[in-house]
Amino acid sequence: MKRYIIVILLMALAQMVFGNPEIPDDRPVNDSIIVEFGHSGKMVFVIDNPDDFERLKNMDINQIIKELDLPETSKDGELTVVEIKHKEGNKEIVTIYEDKEETEVTVGRYKVIVDEKGSKTKVRLITEPKKEKDPEFRTYINMDLGINTFFENGNIPGGIKPYSTKGWGSWNIGWNWMASQKLSKGRYWDFGLGLSWYNFKLDNANYQILGTENGVSFVDRTDVNGFKSKVSASYLNVLTMYKLDFGKLNDSGKNGLRVAIGPYAGYRLGGRSKFVYREIGGSGRKKDKTSAGGYLSNFRYGLRGEIGFRSVTFYSTYDFNPFFQKPLSPSLSPFSFGLVF
Repeated sequence: MKRYIIVILLMALAQMVFGNPEIPDDRPVNDSIIVEFGHSGKMVFVIDNPDDFERLKNMDINQIIKELDLPETSKDGELTVVEIKHKEGNKEIVTIYEDKEETEVTVGRYKVIVDEKGSKTKVRLITEPKKEKDPEFRTYINMDLGINTFFENGNIPGGIKPYSTKGWGSWNIGWNWMASQKLSKGRYWDFGLGLSWYNFKLDNANYQILGTENGVSFVDRTDVNGFKSKVSASYLNVLTMYKLDFGKLNDSGKNGLRVAIGPYAGYRLGGRSKFVYREIGGSGRKKDKTSAGGYLSNFRYGLRGEIGFRSVTFYSTYDFNPFFQKPLSPSLSPFSFGLVF
């Protein structure tokens, strides 16, 4: 009775997953290869193509099991594996496991268990969750949110320097349209186009950032009480990165480290400085806003790196060129780090 149930369920599942499987009328006569191993191990290969036979000779047992994507099991019994092909080219692995009291038929995400341990035969249908497919090419949009600082001669300027920045308030914000091309398992080449904003908030709010004929100047405003001093710039950027996903490489899904690195370049769209203060004699808050285009570099280029685990990804960028135009401006290279959403 159980055999009939298995055949009926297998036909129903194959119809559900594939529709009508392709069975060519002019199919050649199959050749069978039987491989025996261990005390009772046996593998039977049905081959109807000489090319497949040549390929089989170059494969080892581990490669065969990996290609069939068979689950590991410690049960005793007989396992039968069948490959069903659809006329559109899709295929699915069907496994039939049989022991004395239980039979399991698996087609894709569907598993039928026929249990004959008791006086009555019990049939259960289990649906596994869909496996996430790794597409060959995909596009997506992400957002950068981090903080900025400057590097001067390989070091972050100390608090005694007028251009020393505050972490809180020196925001780096960016939106990127990304395209990811899969190179091989766990390896990707990403391309991006995006917009980003630099905001540098000075640690000493009494310094006002002004452009002069000789470059940028940080003027100590001893005549007022400064509350906020900052300079900002926006850019249109292009970037590319080589990415390794160790979770995909090791078949552990999202439970693996992701790393990426690559160059970027950008063109400045705008920039301005802002100084907020009160007069010493007493007044409300006043703001001085000036265009910063005359003393900011028009281009930026540098290196971007990312490191992530599960749903959390950190990024950092370093500009190889100075933020301010030369010749007399301080040589300050922006550095940013934060989270990718």
